[in-house]
Amino acid sequence: MKKSLILLVLITLISLQTSFSQDNSSSYQTAIGVKIYPGTITLKKAVSGGNYVEGQAAFFNKGFRLTALYEFHNNINGVEGLRWYYGGGPHLGFYNSKYYNGSTLLGVDGILGLDYKLSGTPLNFSLDWQPSFEFGDGSGFDGWGGLAVRIAF
Repeated sequence: MKKSLILLVLITLISLQTSFSQDNSSSYQTAIGVKIYPGTITLKKAVSGGNYVEGQAAFFNKGFRLTALYEFHNNINGVEGLRWYYGGGPHLGFYNSKYYNGSTLLGVDGILGLDYKLSGTPLNFSLDWQPSFEFGDGSGFDGWGGLAVRIAF
């Protein structure tokens, strides 16, 4: 976990240097950062029609999980840089705990949230709810959500 955090800090510092030399309006093409709960590294990339794909790598006490989401972003009139979004996608979890006994589980996630790009800065924030369902041994409904802080460029 410490190595991942150090790597993320280095990537963030490099991104900050790049971000300040680019257009820092209220929109962005790519953003990288962390999401609190669970400890997640997140990368968002704009695709056609103002929508985004988001990759997440989550680390927690029971294992590690990779998630890919397709998100539909919609403007909120009257607040520059604020959008609401929804979407979903698959995840793959690698668990090593007394509950899952070294299992690899597939699942599907939904996502609903708010995304805000602070105008004139490279900062992007999001707050969301991410329910999920896993298939196989140890299957079931779960959910989390959290606050993400990203550097946008």
